[in-house]
Amino acid sequence: MSDPLVQVAALPGVTEAVTEARGAVDRLLGHRILRRRSAEVSAESALRGARASAALEGVALPLERLRGAVAVGSGAETAEKAGGSASGETVETGGLGDPVVQGALRISAEIGALAETWRHAPRQVLARLHVLAAAGVVAPEELGRPRGVEQDVRDPLELGPPPAPHEVAARLDALSGVLTTPTKAPAIVVGAIVHGELLALRPFGWGDGMVARAAQRLTLVERGLDPKSLTAPEVGHAELAGDYADALRAYAAGSPEGVARWVRHCAEAVTVAARDSLAICEAFLRG
Repeated sequence: MSDPLVQVAALPGVTEAVTEARGAVDRLLGHRILRRRSAEVSAESALRGARASAALEGVALPLERLRGAVAVGSGAETAEKAGGSASGETVETGGLGDPVVQGALRISAEIGALAETWRHAPRQVLARLHVLAAAGVVAPEELGRPRGVEQDVRDPLELGPPPAPHEVAARLDALSGVLTTPTKAPAIVVGAIVHGELLALRPFGWGDGMVARAAQRLTLVERGLDPKSLTAPEVGHAELAGDYADALRAYAAGSPEGVARWVRHCAEAVTVAARDSLAICEAFLRG
């Protein structure tokens, strides 16, 4: 049987980008602070990821505001000293009660509990992610269910009109099949395709970006690249925000060149995220 994800991994520039990202993650995983404080690094990474994902939805909130309101472990104060894009200055465009911020925080808190189910029942996990993202925003009967013909589609990245609901259903089935079929493709490639496909489809109409980014992160965790969820690819996407939507549009166009551009972008986002988490580790080490 053919392995379509391996074919994606062979596209121009993908191998090099994936190798660089894998090297950055490996350097992070070898940091000595993780022998005793990996849970604190994961918690800080989750917080930064939530903040970055909300920012990509158009709701920016300084990291310190989130840290002051959310318990992220005893290392939070030390982590605030870490460098990197996630702790940079931010012009606030929303508050802690903003539904996007709350949805991003709910997702980040439950990522670990969903990883085991992700490979075997991806549709179930996607439904749960949408419930976490959109609770209190969309009608209860629409939570976790693919959108219907009459539902509006939020488009903060200005990707353009989404596919029709019947096409969404077929492509979600295809994506589920890809995820539950063995592949030799690297986790970064699989995660990039999951992320890109979900945002191209926008299957729920509200919170799709948060769901897609969480699905990418789950893929990296579940497939062993980052089993303790120490990196936040969302942070990388936010730092590379100028390229994020353009690369997504290239992916949605469907050409090999466009898909390769998107996968390279996702690999670079992982590299940026690993460096950011390494800065967290160094901050903990300094005390």
